[in-house]
Parts: sequence; structure tokens; C-alpha cells
Amino acid sequence: MIDRAGLAEFLRRRREALQPVDVGLPPGQRRRTSGLRREEVAALCHMSTDYYSRLEQERGPHPSEQMIASIAQGLHLSRAERDHLFRLAGHQPPALGSGSDHISPGMLRIFDRLDDTAAEIVTELGETLRQTPLGAALVGDLTRFSGPARSIGYRWFTDPTIRDLYPPDDHEFYSRMYVSGLRGVLAMRGPTSKAAHLAELLTEQSEEFRTFWSAHEIGLRPREVKRFINPTVGLLELNCQVLLDPEELHLLLVYTAVPGSESYEKLQLLSVVGSNPSV
Repeated sequence: MIDRAGLAEFLRRRREALQPVDVGLPPGQRRRTSGLRREEVAALCHMSTDYYSRLEQERGPHPSEQMIASIAQGLHLSRAERDHLFRLAGHQPPALGSGSDHISPGMLRIFDRLDDTAAEIVTELGETLRQTPLGAALVGDLTRFSGPARSIGYRWFTDPTIRDLYPPDDHEFYSRMYVSGLRGVLAMRGPTSKAAHLAELLTEQSEEFRTFWSAHEIGLRPREVKRFINPTVGLLELNCQVLLDPEELHLLLVYTAVPGSESYEKLQLLSVVGSNPSV
């Protein structure tokens, strides 16, 4: 059962404990009260201010698991705090090791400071959870996908247009790498996992996937320098630095170019002109 009083108090306390800088917002004008405003939290949680306000006032409908997950992310809750929020709302928290989409507060604090950098946060299955504006300009909005298509490995074998963003000479390596990565996650998560479901779908849908899957290759890692063909600025060669969150197993990927290089100039231009709608 939902604990409306406990839920309301917990939400208020967490909101009051946060400052704009903690969640990547500008300081703004002088504030009458400590912490974030309700409308700021609502925007971070992708919901209406009225809906969020009613939760703090012990009113409104019973929030769904999806809504609670969104609130936990918007308030930059730790895993323990997120699980507590789920229980207050009358839901069981996601199981450990389930490949959660919940991004840790520390990872979010780093990401929020990368506005002028091409970066993204991805899950162990290559599902993009967050992108900076320049990251989206580089490869398009990868957070728009749903279902199996959220995984870049799934899209690689089922949507030929995705390969247009990469030089043809790199295609075979990416095919091998995505298969290798999926096999590693499946071994870790087990036969009932999302990874197992993706492997089953791809085995049915892609002959190329079946060929590489049968090779049982494991442990392939991304190359330090990644090449992209952006429809606006053309070929870029970018260094990819990776930060791993060991608790959630999310990866923060940061793409940079050597200062003074042609790719550096193109990346600067892309930060100004933005994304091509076709990406």
C-alpha cells in the first residue's frame, strides 16, 4: 500500500536538500526558500507541476512504477533512496543486477557539467539514457527509441541506416564487437535476462548476427579512436574516453578531438550549427 504521508515528506525533504547546481540548473535569482522549487523538480522528472505538487500534498493518483522511477532520477536519488521511494509508493524496487536505467547521482553530476562536450550515458546493452546537445548533434537523438531498438547492437543488425554514420571499413569490427558484448552480458545476466531476449530476436532476424554469434568471440573492446560520418560536417576522428559506474554498470562516453586537428574544427562547427534532422 502507498504511504502517502511518508512519500510526501520524503519528496519534500529531498527537494529542499537540492540546490540548482546539484542538478545542472543555473543558480537563478535569489530564492525565498532553500532547495529547488516544485516546478523545477517537475521539469526534471518530466511531469506537470500540478501532478508533482499533489504528491507532496498527499493527494493525487497512485503513481506508477515508471513515474516513481522518473521522480527518483529527477531528484538525483542514490540507489538506496530510489528503493525507499519505490516502497513508499507501494511498489517493489527493481531487482539488483536487472540492468536498471537509474543513473547514479555522481554520474549525473559529471554529465551535467559536459554541456559543451559530445557525451552520452549508456547501459551495458548500449541503450542511450542521456545525451548532451553536442552528442545528439554528432549522432542524432538516440534516446528516442523504445523496446529492443533502444540497444545500438539491436539497431546495428536490424536497421541498415545506422551504419551510414560509420565508415564502411569499420562495419565488420562493429558487428563483431556488438555480438561479443551481448554474449558477455548474457553470460553475466543469465538466460532470462534482457540480453538473452535480444540474442533470441537477433538470431531470428539477422543472418549476419547468426554468423558472428556462432564464432563465440568474447571480450572485444571499442577502439580508442572512433570515426563518424556526420551528414553536416563529414568525417570526424574522435577519442572516446569511458567512465564506468561500477554500481549501475552504466558507461559515460565522452568524445573529444585533438586540438587543432580537422576533426576538432568540425566538432566546434557542429556545436554551433547543431544536428542535421536526418541524423
